[in-house]
Amino acid sequence: MARMRKNIVVGVCAGISSYKSCYLVSLLRKENFSVKVVMTPNALHFVTPLVFETLSANPVYVDMFEREHLTHISLAEWCDLCVIAPLTANTLSKIALGISDNLLTTFTCALPPSKRIILVPAMNENMWKNSIIQKNLKELKRLKRFVILEPKRGRLACRKHGVGRMAEPEEILAKIKAILKE
Repeated sequence: MARMRKNIVVGVCAGISSYKSCYLVSLLRKENFSVKVVMTPNALHFVTPLVFETLSANPVYVDMFEREHLTHISLAEWCDLCVIAPLTANTLSKIALGISDNLLTTFTCALPPSKRIILVPAMNENMWKNSIIQKNLKELKRLKRFVILEPKRGRLACRKHGVGRMAEPEEILAKIKAILKE
């Protein structure tokens, strides 16, 4: 019996690590997942939608009203799992506080409670260690639907070594597969 194809939404926030998200989308497609990408408006400064459209073979979503009425609802119904990589301090805090002021945060809020969300933070070490970010992270960890792949230690975009590197796409893919087997 053939396994059912799973639908994954990849959220992409504004960060230098968004180049890794391109590889993640490619890996997901190679594994026969159906993938749609939702980008924050600021993520457009790092990677163009055309790259993700080519890799995912689907339109990329940025604006809530750009493609169809109630995009956030249709995406929430379509997907089996969401992964946000990279996740910025800004979007992490918005999700923790229920702020829905762009398509990605509104979509995340619209997901039914049964659907899991993998968060893959990437940011400067000082931002990661900021007490407000850690408080918001603790709140998300408390909610069982969120799976956090914490940032790794290594060379950061600011040319310093520290904690803040986004998890590698292969690790994210392994976590997606593990969650979908549950």
